[in-house]
Amino acid sequence: MLVIVAPGQGAQTPGFLAPWLEEPAFAARLNWLSTVAGLDLAHYGTVADADTIRDTRIAQPLLVATGLVAALDLFPHPADAFARIGAVAGHSVGELTAAAGARAITAEQAMVLVRERGAAMADAAATTPTGMTAILGGDREEVLATLASHGLTAANDNGPGQIVAAGTMEQLAALAAAPPTKARLMPLSVAGAFHTTHMEPAVGHLATLARSVSTHDPRTPLISNRDGKIVHDGRDVVARMVTQIAHPVRWDLCMETMLDLGVTGVLEMPPAGTLSGIIKRAMKGVETFALKTPDQLDDARAFVEKHGEASMIETTPTWRMVVSPGKGTFHRAEAAAALDVLPPGTIIGEVASTRDSTTITAPHGGQVVEWLVEDGDLVSPGQPLLRLHPEGVA
Repeated sequence: MLVIVAPGQGAQTPGFLAPWLEEPAFAARLNWLSTVAGLDLAHYGTVADADTIRDTRIAQPLLVATGLVAALDLFPHPADAFARIGAVAGHSVGELTAAAGARAITAEQAMVLVRERGAAMADAAATTPTGMTAILGGDREEVLATLASHGLTAANDNGPGQIVAAGTMEQLAALAAAPPTKARLMPLSVAGAFHTTHMEPAVGHLATLARSVSTHDPRTPLISNRDGKIVHDGRDVVARMVTQIAHPVRWDLCMETMLDLGVTGVLEMPPAGTLSGIIKRAMKGVETFALKTPDQLDDARAFVEKHGEASMIETTPTWRMVVSPGKGTFHRAEAAAALDVLPPGTIIGEVASTRDSTTITAPHGGQVVEWLVEDGDLVSPGQPLLRLHPEGVA
């Protein structure tokens, strides 16, 4: 089973787009997304220096556009992708790339949102001097306790041995003076404390814009940074990406879900390398492919053929599926079980695991065609629970 992942801010390096822009089709598509973003992305991806492309206003649109255009090179016929990809995920801003790739939003909507996201986060970061520091190694519980003692947030939990702390420069200085035992600190060259409460002003701005974004349910299961859950409601995808700006990235839980799905291969979109490295350390036995340059495309397609299979979600226009967000035991709601037609937002039950319990709703409602699981069944991430026929559809 194949998962496609998109990297977040910090993956960009000077000149990384140069080999891609030698392809006329890539250059033309990037030019279109540059127009939408109001930025000369070809310039920033080829001749701009590291300090310039570190700017949040530039880095975020550059990353999303690169991933989206490269995906069209990897899958010239996008419909082929949906028969191969089991799930998608993106780290931080990479979630916008993943959401557009899964067709929850359009590429143009993704570029408008990422343009505004980058600008709003840069403005929020300018309010108070803040930053981020990677903590490599050490005992996980001790690391988290140390961060709490300094008032810092574990803004990125990237799995075993890698947590990123975020907060004010004074808090980070205190951490440097008294680090966790056997841990190595690496200050990150970022503009602010992303994925913390310091980013709340950006959330408000994006939330206002998001109200006008038309969405579709993803064609491929999307794994959310918030909690590693499978999200199969387009409105929820956008809402989660907006609030995620000020909440920690739980990439550790995203990787847990990939393993629960039975992933055998993970392909990282360009500029690749960061997530592939994390996955190699945390997901033993899972093969990775870091797509960095266009001369790797044939090998990448072979990797897709080796690992690819369609997801469990059926995507015909006359059916809607309600799917499980994670693994656990399904408990069906008695009230829903007694209905032939479910109003939008009806609670159909919950999925309970050893970690938590998640309430499941039918966001769009519809006529019950078939319950695909029984009360008390064990379910896996993305597994269809209920088939509905939308009301008003002939």
